[in-house]
Amino acid sequence: MTKWTKETSAAGQAEIEPQLSTYQRAMRERLLAAPVVPAPGPWRPVFAYEYGIPVGGLLGIGFATAPAPDPGTGTGTGTGTGHDLVMVVSSDGHGLFDAVTGEKIARDRDPDPQHSTPDAVPDLSCPGLGPITGSRVRIAGLFGGGLHTTTADGWTLEVVTPAWPNERILLSTDGGLPHAGPHGEQWWHIFHANRSTFRAAGFSPSGRTIAVATSSDLSLWTREGLGGRVSRRATSAHVSYSPSRDSSPI
Repeated sequence: MTKWTKETSAAGQAEIEPQLSTYQRAMRERLLAAPVVPAPGPWRPVFAYEYGIPVGGLLGIGFATAPAPDPGTGTGTGTGTGHDLVMVVSSDGHGLFDAVTGEKIARDRDPDPQHSTPDAVPDLSCPGLGPITGSRVRIAGLFGGGLHTTTADGWTLEVVTPAWPNERILLSTDGGLPHAGPHGEQWWHIFHANRSTFRAAGFSPSGRTIAVATSSDLSLWTREGLGGRVSRRATSAHVSYSPSRDSSPI
């Protein structure tokens, strides 16, 4: 134990960072060796581009659900789809995307300054827009907060940083780290945040959407319903998908 005295140098006061154990080094090397691969079925990318769609100055994201029309009249503000929605908060305003089609369904370029960022309120939320006007959406990202990391049918999403400062996003069905099995069988490295600053990653509350947000891009994956858990030797075939022409940057 270092005895603190006036004569103790700064170097002497600093503790030496402990070295990684053999087990920890092996885990780190395994994560570093895993290349980015497409998410396995039943997941498919919503946008056609590797890093999703560009959203300059992205601050955070949150999930909502498209409300259905009034059952009595068949009319209302809802789309009737029941799709997951992703709200994006950026330095250029607020946007709302359909998480299944990728369509941008609402845009507010000039939100009320008192509610433009989630740090204005204790629960880190922002006012909804478009079909979810009148509600509030909790936002995860630059100011804190978080998204779901597991689904009811056994999928797990993890953010790891074996080579700081670039985060890697892992999708798995083996319960999460340490991922003893081979990469591509029960765990997949689906995103590498090496182009810009990581903001948030997680599942929607329904478990049907995966979202990854950085300071410059939004990436989404979707699936139909629950129960689509893959087998041990599931393939990672890429599904080609073209977004709606309205899926423009926020």
